[in-house]
Amino acid sequence: MGKPLKKILVVEDSRFFAQLVEKELGRAKEFSVVWARDMAHARQVLDEHGNRFFAAILDFNLPDAPHGEVIPEVVGRDIPTIVFTANLSDEVRDAVWSSDVVDYVLKSDVHSLDYLTFMLFRLERNPLVKVLVVDDSSFFRKLISSLLRVHRYQVLEAGDGEEALAVLAAHPDVRLVITDSVMPKKNGLELTQEIRSRFSREELAIIGISAQGENIMAARFIKNGANDFVIKQSFLREEFYSRVNQCIESLENIEKIRETAVRDFLTGLYNRRYFFEAGGQMLAGAGRHARPCVCAMLDIDFFKKVNDSHGHEAGDCALRHVATILKNRMRRTDIVARLGGEEFCILAAEMQAGDAARIFENLRISIEKTQVDLGAGKRLNITASLGVAVWHGEGLEELLRRADALLYAAKSGGRNRVAMEEACPSFLAAAGREEGAPGLGE
Repeated sequence: MGKPLKKILVVEDSRFFAQLVEKELGRAKEFSVVWARDMAHARQVLDEHGNRFFAAILDFNLPDAPHGEVIPEVVGRDIPTIVFTANLSDEVRDAVWSSDVVDYVLKSDVHSLDYLTFMLFRLERNPLVKVLVVDDSSFFRKLISSLLRVHRYQVLEAGDGEEALAVLAAHPDVRLVITDSVMPKKNGLELTQEIRSRFSREELAIIGISAQGENIMAARFIKNGANDFVIKQSFLREEFYSRVNQCIESLENIEKIRETAVRDFLTGLYNRRYFFEAGGQMLAGAGRHARPCVCAMLDIDFFKKVNDSHGHEAGDCALRHVATILKNRMRRTDIVARLGGEEFCILAAEMQAGDAARIFENLRISIEKTQVDLGAGKRLNITASLGVAVWHGEGLEELLRRADALLYAAKSGGRNRVAMEEACPSFLAAAGREEGAPGLGE
């Protein structure tokens, strides 16, 4: 069963337009639409559903609310709100932004429905994003923070540069810092320089804000490491939101590119390159802090027969099936990778040998007892063999070689089993496998 769909309230007097919105959101397969035809109907729906709506999309001009009266009605229930309007006069814009709406969308814009979907996904991701607001003016700091909370960001605050650095030390996962320029103790430019000495542009974005210097101050901020700049005298909500969203989107796009470079395209697990880079770092950290580590090699039994008998698409299904089990059963701190073909590897820190024996035996049983869905009602049973080596301070390649030798021993012993050196010290000698020797292909 998939995750439940997020409810979106659509208040729109045009059934045709409401159906267009529902069709567009339906493509994302994450949202379900509840339609209300006017303000009175919207009140009934809200009373019935309470505050269980993820977001609301409101027509500015309704038969019983022609001037946006429905907006404060919905915003007042703490529902993130996007407004649809066919008219964007100054009066309409002022009326829209007088309430804490997320954004507005022009009905006449051919890209409006795409932008609407983009904003809903932005609202879904924003609660995972931390933003630090730094300003010695409590009024302006609270103003910026309240705007960010409308978009569901996690907001942290600091009154000056030194306090901001303390907050960053406690929350190194902050993705965006919005800082004033003139502050006591450490000003915005000094803070920006200090942040850039600790965080790269790919890790954290900075937006400078100032009431002084305008373009000159903007240039100074950007030269010192800021990503963007906002002038207080000409502050507009929609411009502010656009700049914030652009900074966060840029960071996320960089993260996607990085993830693509280190992920196996078929299974979504880490690839061989990442395994050796991150694995070496994990063992180095384990050595410094005297932490136990284990390395497990896993191989799908008779994988060549799966491809020969059922086709390579079935083989791909089997690989994805095992990868899903590994994702679900292993910890987030473990490095789980596909090294190539049907061979997977798990490097786990803070795992004792006794726990490893139980964990990997349960993993083997899970693979044995679940079936691979090949589609069209077809299912396939597979098994896997594992070799588990306990780290004794050696390098990653040597640890991997021992785990691989144990895997070979598990296959030699009949497959569909776990071989651990503590439980069966004779396996390595029995396997007689030297580094670089060919393994069992099935």
